[in-house]
Amino acid sequence: MTIKRIVFATGNAGKIKEIQAILADLGLEVLSMKDAGVSADIEEDGSTYEENALIKSRAVAACLGERGQQEGTVVMADDSGLEIDFLNREPGVHSARYMGEDTSYRIKNANLIERLEGVEDERRGARFVCAIAVVLPDGRELTSRGVIEGRIGYEEKGENGFGYDPIFYVPEFGRTTAELTEEEKNRVSHRGNALRLMKEQLKEINGSKSRPL
Repeated sequence: MTIKRIVFATGNAGKIKEIQAILADLGLEVLSMKDAGVSADIEEDGSTYEENALIKSRAVAACLGERGQQEGTVVMADDSGLEIDFLNREPGVHSARYMGEDTSYRIKNANLIERLEGVEDERRGARFVCAIAVVLPDGRELTSRGVIEGRIGYEEKGENGFGYDPIFYVPEFGRTTAELTEEEKNRVSHRGNALRLMKEQLKEINGSKSRPL
């Protein structure tokens, strides 16, 4: 089986740009759902990141299959979340729907900071978790998971990220993920880590083990 292109189940422009950069060395066309002409209303009701990612990738694969466009096409999806230790790992798998899907992240971030008022650094530990799911043209399914550890800051900082990036502080850099350059973020992010693990699986399937990362 030869993989020719990847359709990623997202409509988030910032996310697809990040994904295209990380997967660039695969030498495959990477398209968003919109680029592939797929429109689907997908209910993410899984109880884990992997389940939600599979729900999305299966739905998009089904749409492409109905149109006879799945040959040589890998459908990929992700689900990610922010886990804050002091808040019993909230918002977790519900991160995208925390306080409502239509609520701005500026409001969500402000709410989380408020809930951590008075909590010292060592108890503000948090992590971003990302699961990647793939549906191959022959129906096989693959998953991978990536994590980045950090802590929650005291205010929003940075303009380079999206979502919860402005409040997620990475001690290694002394900055939030929204203050990192694109290259720095892709090197250490939860999505980058999960995508690199998935890349290795796809390289083996495509018979290109020798291609460098």
